[in-house]
Amino acid sequence: MDRTQNTIELLKTYNQEHIIKLLNKLEGKEKENLIEQIEKIDFHQIMELYDNTKKEIEIKQNKIENIAYLDKAKLTKQQKEEFDNLGEELIRKGEYAVVTMAGGQGSRLGHNGPKGTFKLDVYGKGKYLFEILAENLKEANKKYNVTIPWYIMTSKENHDETQAFLEKHNYFGYDKNNVIIFTQSELPVVDTNGKLLINKERKIKEASDGNGGTYSSLRRSGCLANMKERGIKWVFIGGVDNVLLKMADVTLLGMAIQKKVQIASKSVVKANPHERVGAFCKMNGHPKVIEYAELPEKMAEEIDENGELKYGESHIMCNLYTIEAIEKISKEHLMYHSAFKKSSYIDENEKEIIPQEPNSYKFESFIFDAFEFFDDIAILRGKREDDFAPVKNKDGVDSPKTAKELYEKYWKNVV
Repeated sequence: MDRTQNTIELLKTYNQEHIIKLLNKLEGKEKENLIEQIEKIDFHQIMELYDNTKKEIEIKQNKIENIAYLDKAKLTKQQKEEFDNLGEELIRKGEYAVVTMAGGQGSRLGHNGPKGTFKLDVYGKGKYLFEILAENLKEANKKYNVTIPWYIMTSKENHDETQAFLEKHNYFGYDKNNVIIFTQSELPVVDTNGKLLINKERKIKEASDGNGGTYSSLRRSGCLANMKERGIKWVFIGGVDNVLLKMADVTLLGMAIQKKVQIASKSVVKANPHERVGAFCKMNGHPKVIEYAELPEKMAEEIDENGELKYGESHIMCNLYTIEAIEKISKEHLMYHSAFKKSSYIDENEKEIIPQEPNSYKFESFIFDAFEFFDDIAILRGKREDDFAPVKNKDGVDSPKTAKELYEKYWKNVV
């Protein structure tokens, strides 16, 4: 049986006859590209994920407990010095790397282009999000007399544009030999009937598989091997959109080293018990970030003996891992969550359909679901005004306006 026939049989097995019709219309390179794409898709997995969207979510009885943390502001002088010295020594030895997740588009901000290319209106002339991160790393390099390797994860959708942007701006003065750009893996998008959507390029429409895909993408792209070659021991992973993100926080790193854990994270305390953020806890004896919707109201309001919220540590995408931890997670299968979204597609008459309502499922894994593979995590509580100024929404909370205010206020106090 030839390759085309094999592909047709596979599509028939999974009721994807509309793709067979498309395949029969195509010729030459276009046909070859589609067959190649189909051969790489795990149809069994996609159909299983689609079937799960039809099931009621079972709420299992889980044992949820609060989790220990250290408050950076309350560390003794001796504690802080010990952590800082350990962290600084490791960075100076060139054993530290940073990963920036930059696969998103700036559409929620009304920005046409990759999110990292968004310009925040600070000090009148403005700074790009990538520029702010580059400055943060350059400052650490200068302080610790090293060049930290910077790995930037793009999506297939924004990869070329991101690369062109960074080259145009000469990587904002960062050493180009130490910037490694790699792409995030993707999964097909399916409609409400389990049919894979077709895009304008006459291929199967795919979407990034969520920030939990970072681990496997690091491995698949060769970046994990590159880190090992460079002798990297610890890796920081953060997002592109927090303008106060400290990517080389020696206190956090030193605390993780001293506590002999494989993963660590920085948190900020929830603004109120019902703030819509994921909170750290221990579930069934393992570290976990529990979504606000999953935390019972009574628990969300519980107070400990110090008058603090028991479940008050928000996950702010500021995570640290040993290289062994990333390797371990990269071989595991993280749970996928389905998101019901609007997705344009090409119909059987090759007409582009732009839906007004959600019409399809994309499947994503979350970066923090990997914490459950470990027995412990070290958490350092930072301060919102020092550590967390995300640019997510066009207006209101976590918008360019709030991020600009926090950024300018922070640097005014630092200088």
